[in-house]
Amino acid sequence: MNGLNPSFSHRKQSNAMASPEEEEAKLERFLQWLQVNGVELRGCKIKYCDSKSNKGFGIFSANEASDGVLLVVPLHLAITPMRVLQDSLLGPECRAMFEEGEVDDRFLMILLLTLERLRKNSSWKPYLDLLPTTFGNPLWFTDDELLELKGTTLYRATELQKKKLQSLYDDKVKGLVKKLLTLDGDSESEVCFEDFLWANSVFWTRALNIPLPHSYVFPQTQEEDSDFAASKDSELCTNHILSGELVSGKDEKGFRVQDVDSQVNGMTSTPIQGETIWVEGLVPGIDFCNHDLKAAATWEVDRTGSITGVPFSMYLLAAEQSPFEIEREISISYGNKGNEELLYLYGFVIDNNPDDYLMVHYPLEAIQSVPFSDSKAQLLEAQKAELRCLLPRSLLDHGFFSECTAKIEQNNKSGDRVHNYSWSGQRKMPSYLDKLVFPENLLTALRTIALQEDELFQVSSLLEELVGSGGERQPSDAEVRAAVWEACGDSGALQLLVDLLQTKMADLEENSGAEDCDIELLKEVHSNESREQQIIMYEKKSK
Repeated sequence: MNGLNPSFSHRKQSNAMASPEEEEAKLERFLQWLQVNGVELRGCKIKYCDSKSNKGFGIFSANEASDGVLLVVPLHLAITPMRVLQDSLLGPECRAMFEEGEVDDRFLMILLLTLERLRKNSSWKPYLDLLPTTFGNPLWFTDDELLELKGTTLYRATELQKKKLQSLYDDKVKGLVKKLLTLDGDSESEVCFEDFLWANSVFWTRALNIPLPHSYVFPQTQEEDSDFAASKDSELCTNHILSGELVSGKDEKGFRVQDVDSQVNGMTSTPIQGETIWVEGLVPGIDFCNHDLKAAATWEVDRTGSITGVPFSMYLLAAEQSPFEIEREISISYGNKGNEELLYLYGFVIDNNPDDYLMVHYPLEAIQSVPFSDSKAQLLEAQKAELRCLLPRSLLDHGFFSECTAKIEQNNKSGDRVHNYSWSGQRKMPSYLDKLVFPENLLTALRTIALQEDELFQVSSLLEELVGSGGERQPSDAEVRAAVWEACGDSGALQLLVDLLQTKMADLEENSGAEDCDIELLKEVHSNESREQQIIMYEKKSK
């Protein structure tokens, strides 16, 4: 694979300092725990990766699996929001907060991880002991390391996220975890912010989107029992999950999932029985798969047991029909993620990442300082304009004007500018219309923000011709867009776009110098997996 051997966890682990004997003992206890809980390692094994890669533990091929099924995990072992709400200790406290909308389903799982890390006799201990204790994402950077990100989108995002997590810990986590530990008979253990930060990072680096059958989330016996609170809890969880669709292909994290109905031996299910509900959760065992752009395996759900022999299970399936080479690492793919997202969530970047992108963003708060901000804000809302766009790096191979116009035409929908209004057509359509890589929704926003006083007045006049001076009806978004275009064209928008890009570049170079400086710094970095290298590579690609 090109790049830096990124892994699903890619965590700088202080527990990597433990002796090989201690690591082996932890792994053995975890494997026994998996076996007791019904997990089957059929064509693979879990072991520590090369210590130079800082990838932690991974999954490797061990022997040939004739059906391609490498690993099977019963779904009852998954950490999901429903599991938390039904927990005898956590459930009563969490249910009240959840019903009031004070917290979301992700918070529930992060809270469970925080608590179980501190419980002296946690049933999850063999699993938690094998997880990293520190991480490589910016939330774990030192102050000096974080300053190296200054000028990037990640710097501000990390600052805001740290403040948000600290506030959440102070307001909801600290007291609750202490209370739960006391109820559990432990009045000595003390929770700290790092416990919560650790749990947050464990969730975000390991959680999968699990396509659960409706009957698993809403068991029939529970639905019929009006006194059983868990069914209500399951229903609450769907407020934060995508439900109601049969999905095949890739979920939002890039993992392939079979249409679950295809696994029921050709039988036709009713719409409710066949419905798939996507639930975020942790699946011990499968979450030790590391990342590669070219995945060696996918994960899927077996509802009936017809494939694995284990009903309601998630299994790892080889992506290739040919047998694996023994000791080959079995990887999965996150899907199409740029380096900014990879560094923010997982703590690594990929050299020459084909899914990298350029983000162009006009700050919402900056609109308040432009002339006639209230009127322009109303026009932006009426046009459904967007203040941000993500441009795939592959789209920028020829600069801001692409030679491949097919995708641009579809993206920009230039036909939206052609109308039969009485005042339409006075402004000539530019020759670059179908070549500019920036999406029409962003240009719409920039045109509106750049409007001069006379142009703003002209927009009002043109719209008045359409809807009448009495405002008999509200103009459509297409009508407002057409009026803005006729009034000002693209001159102001393109100048504003240039200003945004120049400001973005100036912010980057103010902190770390020009791109040539990054190239020289990379030559001086000795470790291929250091945070310093990840930061420099991210900044270099941003420029």
